[in-house]
Amino acid sequence: MDSRLVQDSQMAVKKSTDIFDKCFRFDKAKTLISHGLYPYFRVIESAQDPEIIMNGRKMIMVGSNNYLGLTSHPKVKEAAIEAIKKYGTGCAGSRFLNGTLDIHVKLEEKLASFIRKESALIFSTGFQVNLGVISALVGKDDVVIIDKMDHASIIDGCRLSFGEVKKFKHNDMSDLERLLTEYEDKDKLIVVDGVFSMEGDIANLPEIVALAKKYGARIMVDDAHGIGVLGKTGRGTAEHFGLEDEVDLIMGTYSKSLASIGGFISGSADTIHYIKHLARSLIFSASPPPASVASVSAALEIIENEPERREMLWKNTRKMFKGLKDLGFEVGPSQTPIIPIVVGEDEKAFIMAMMLQEEGVFANVVVSPAVPNGRALIRTSYMATHTDEHLDIVLKAFEKVGRKIGIIG
Repeated sequence: MDSRLVQDSQMAVKKSTDIFDKCFRFDKAKTLISHGLYPYFRVIESAQDPEIIMNGRKMIMVGSNNYLGLTSHPKVKEAAIEAIKKYGTGCAGSRFLNGTLDIHVKLEEKLASFIRKESALIFSTGFQVNLGVISALVGKDDVVIIDKMDHASIIDGCRLSFGEVKKFKHNDMSDLERLLTEYEDKDKLIVVDGVFSMEGDIANLPEIVALAKKYGARIMVDDAHGIGVLGKTGRGTAEHFGLEDEVDLIMGTYSKSLASIGGFISGSADTIHYIKHLARSLIFSASPPPASVASVSAALEIIENEPERREMLWKNTRKMFKGLKDLGFEVGPSQTPIIPIVVGEDEKAFIMAMMLQEEGVFANVVVSPAVPNGRALIRTSYMATHTDEHLDIVLKAFEKVGRKIGIIG
């Protein structure tokens, strides 16, 4: 063969060495955009209230995690404003060095008291809590055992640790026990979501606690979607099951019921002290801004002083669960204000979301890998501040769209 042809052939199959080549080839989102089916990064022009403004048009929001409706509460907003007046807009450094304010410490004390633990530590985001805590606690000779449906931040925290990572089938206690038996001689941390954020079901905490005791494991619960929602006084999944003393670590975020951004971990004083000095996502990140800290402090007081908000949230949840189910939708295993509508194929879910948007309803689309293939969802979530009128409009929109695309009727 001509040497020039061989050379040309080799050049033709030579692998690209441009690291950006994957960016140029990525076309999934562009295809959805070109077909008018892209449901992400939608721009909202108002507060996260039951009614929002998008593209100058009023819509009903059933895609927010603002469960108690506190992001617009006058006391929360006033607390943020007053904090900015006193402390400015930022801390200009990490908690470890110059960024710890007295309001950070006071909030940690308030959170520890609220969660009924000895101590608490606040981070700038909920994601950073799981990154920092898991990677600090799980060393090279340890095992971290997680539910297959745990949040991405838990998975990434495991990746940053030097320990062995094992997953058990979702809420499958026999599979969890299999792993605990296999690693009986290792130091073990079980990490689960209290409320699973996509389908709204609750971790089987009573059995997890029993197995942890049997096999000498510690338990960490990510209660991002449980705090403010579950339990007699809104203290989350552990309170819901009466197991507050049995769970070693409880993690929470502010971006749901606590009306801001950030997160915390709570547990024994010695454990929190250890995390405080080893969690890289705390030590090397800027401190939570004053407005956020003050907002959370105010939100905690409202949760304790206005239990009627939680009661209204559950009233709305029951109405929507029954309403959607009566219409014929498959609503999954939800036990919380997160109510998913199982659609099936990804493309159908994208179409449904855009049709709902045309009907004036903002709902979220969840596709693989966040859920298994063939189980794409329209994820809805409800607020204490939704009115019956809001919810009736949403049900009519779902009925209309569901019938059009053949999911019901």
